[in-house]
Amino acid sequence: MSEHPAVRALQDLVRQPTVAERDPARTDPAPFVALRAALAEHFPRLHELERIEIEPHAVLVRWPGRTDAGPVVLMAHLDVVPVEGAWTHPAFGAEIHDGMVWGRGTLDDKGAVVGICAAVEQLLERGFVPARDVWLSFGSTEEVSGTTATDAVDELRRRGVAPWFVLDEGGAVAADAFPLVRAPLAVVGVTEKGVTSVELVAEGAGGHASTPARGGPTARLAAAITALEKAPLPLRAPAPTLELLRRLAPHLPAPLRPVLGRADRLAPVLTRVLRAAGAEAAAMVRTTVAVTTLSGSPALNVIASTARAGVNMRVMVGDTVDGVLDHVRRTVGPGIRVEVVERNEPSPVSPWDDGAFALLERITGELFPDAVPTPYVMMAATDARFFTGLCDRVYRFTPFRMTKDQRATIHAADERIGVADLLAGVDWYRRLVEELPA
Repeated sequence: MSEHPAVRALQDLVRQPTVAERDPARTDPAPFVALRAALAEHFPRLHELERIEIEPHAVLVRWPGRTDAGPVVLMAHLDVVPVEGAWTHPAFGAEIHDGMVWGRGTLDDKGAVVGICAAVEQLLERGFVPARDVWLSFGSTEEVSGTTATDAVDELRRRGVAPWFVLDEGGAVAADAFPLVRAPLAVVGVTEKGVTSVELVAEGAGGHASTPARGGPTARLAAAITALEKAPLPLRAPAPTLELLRRLAPHLPAPLRPVLGRADRLAPVLTRVLRAAGAEAAAMVRTTVAVTTLSGSPALNVIASTARAGVNMRVMVGDTVDGVLDHVRRTVGPGIRVEVVERNEPSPVSPWDDGAFALLERITGELFPDAVPTPYVMMAATDARFFTGLCDRVYRFTPFRMTKDQRATIHAADERIGVADLLAGVDWYRRLVEELPA
């Protein structure tokens, strides 16, 4: 299997360190150019289709269908986050060990790029024509909330494209995703939390470290961080989370099944249970607040005149950015300035009771019969959120099996994907396109 064309393609893509920077001028274009060349080499038939370049380095591809029914947009992104931490195998080596391809981007999100492209290439080789237009949208600035996704939306809107549904990265066939449930969960994001970031800023006179004064910038900033830690936002269970719990009910020990079967009536109790069930489960039921960056004095013997803390918040469906910011300001109190860096509301909720979701569910059930397909609220941010103004059905699902350990490597060290899981994902994308209705 390691000699499969899709595996070789993934290795070539992972070996290109396509790290995007928030300042586009700081992004090295060479790896993106090399990656695009590798895509053309591995998927030549796909590259004979109509392509629209989206600067920098992104692309839209149109595969014409047999009818004028609403098209489908399949998305993934070419950029990756920087490498941090100690890796067992080189982060951009794309080496195969223990049946897995190791490297930055294998799961997020070059595996999906290859899965989509390999499926399309196989179908083109057979002379297959999809029932409706299929658009491929591969962004290059997803990890830095850049412009390529919004530019792709603008181009599709300009062309009058009104998709039936959009599918981006997101959920997976996740093992050990819920306490006491042995079956993997095929979680399909029907919405995603909003991403809002702020900086907490404390200022003072500074000075020499030999004569410190009480209540300096770093002390006030530390108190503000501690206050945020001790004042979490309220618990809430939006409709997709309640549906997930209902679908899990048959897979729980018998005494618990009636409880989850009445999830909508027992939401307050269940949200408290999820809060106590670990970080992944707890993030399903509230807006999360994480302090991510810290800065103060540049020298050990100098008192900081300005201390800063970056705070990243994932705003739960049902909460608002303004409400979360009010909570932060009240909690940190006077003497701390709250500067908003970015703000994004939670995405609209896409339906899970119509034909588009049913198609995703059916294909998933056929390819992963041991998994429980279910809608859920995606915790992370994707380019999909920019497509919600173009389409009412925006879903987030990557058809790869992932263990809990693997999921923890996304944006961390030792990211890796099973070779067999990559190939199963190719099969999933191919079946999806084959079974699109006219």
